[in-house]
Amino acid sequence: EVDEDIDIDLNPNDVRIDTFRASGAGGQKVNKTDSAIRMTHVPTGIVVSMQNERSQHKNRDMAWKVLKSRLYELELRKQQAERDRIEASKSDISFGSQIRNYVLAPYRMVKDVRTGVESGNTDAVLDGELDPFISAYLLGVRRKDRPGSSEPEA
Repeated sequence: EVDEDIDIDLNPNDVRIDTFRASGAGGQKVNKTDSAIRMTHVPTGIVVSMQNERSQHKNRDMAWKVLKSRLYELELRKQQAERDRIEASKSDISFGSQIRNYVLAPYRMVKDVRTGVESGNTDAVLDGELDPFISAYLLGVRRKDRPGSSEPEA
């Protein structure tokens, strides 16, 4: 199946075309005419050879189609690799991967698992007061980004 979103723009200047004599069945005609075609897509190094037909023009058309299909397959593989890379970078959403723990009974407390910041005012946190947690997280990220400073700042 062909994905219509992928547009293969094959620039003729990027393709080196060589003609040569075909081999195999075909008699004297094959032996004396340069009917076989070799197309090399210079940017990718993909090479397509075609000598099925007795006509150079038909071989050229078929080689052009095969080259486009191989470039299409290459683009599909690139897109799949990008999707795989994005999928691999996603964090695992499972038990134990939460950011904050909310304890509402028998006592009330909210603890940020990443930074260790705790708050006893659960109602304010549940109403959206997340500034202390966000500030602590951003300070931690900034410390990690700064080379040679793993100790906390005063």
